[in-house]
Amino acid sequence: MWYYLLKILISAVIVASVSEIAKRSSLCAAALASLPLVSLLAIVWIYIDTKDVERITTLSKDILWLVIPSLLFFILLPQLLQRGIAFWPSLSVSCGVTMTGYAIMLKLIV
Repeated sequence: MWYYLLKILISAVIVASVSEIAKRSSLCAAALASLPLVSLLAIVWIYIDTKDVERITTLSKDILWLVIPSLLFFILLPQLLQRGIAFWPSLSVSCGVTMTGYAIMLKLIV
């Protein structure tokens, strides 16, 4: 149980740090957020839990393919906001398009 709580705490600290850093410097926060921290944490937790390098190899390859549709979000959101579309609709459309991209990519790779 303590190990599970530690994983939650470390993950939460990273997300909160990005949020706080963004208040001071969007570029620094972007640099931290662009690191594959979630992927890195997941890989470390899986290795600690299972020592299964085949599972880590598969996860790494799957993450690589799913990075492609995730880029749709980061292309679309700023474009919509710059065109004067309100934040929540822009976020919703960007998430919807990204989810559609994920669905398409999953059909292609599965």
